[in-house]
Amino acid sequence: MEARMKGAANPDLITAIQHLHKAMHAGGVDRRLLELVHLRVSQINGCSPCVFAGVEGARKAGETEERLHNVVAWRETPFFTDEERAALALAEAATRIQDGAPGVTDEIWDAVADHFTENQLAALILGIAMTNFFNRINRTTREQAGKAW
Repeated sequence: MEARMKGAANPDLITAIQHLHKAMHAGGVDRRLLELVHLRVSQINGCSPCVFAGVEGARKAGETEERLHNVVAWRETPFFTDEERAALALAEAATRIQDGAPGVTDEIWDAVADHFTENQLAALILGIAMTNFFNRINRTTREQAGKAW
């Protein structure tokens, strides 16, 4: 498969994205967790460039290979904390919004709210939304894996 677009993105778009990233990272959520959330959302959406970049970013943030290989099955492994599980559950529920999906239930929200401040919740939600944004752009343009932005 070949990418549909080869040109550089609009500089104003790049600046806007940089501001969103800065706001997300200023929210007080550990970078490793943000990377795990990014990876899980990208796995759900089948976005190979974001899965690739997510693994690379998580490694750079100090994530272990054991956890990277098991984030896809986080519910069935002993490798994640309750805080991480709550964030991953939020990421999955906010990403799977197709017809009939329950979305972010009160149970999921209450669990994540028990572990994070409002600023941290805002950062997590922004990270989830941005990942879904990039996943959709990459799927539309057939961006190829192999780059870490």
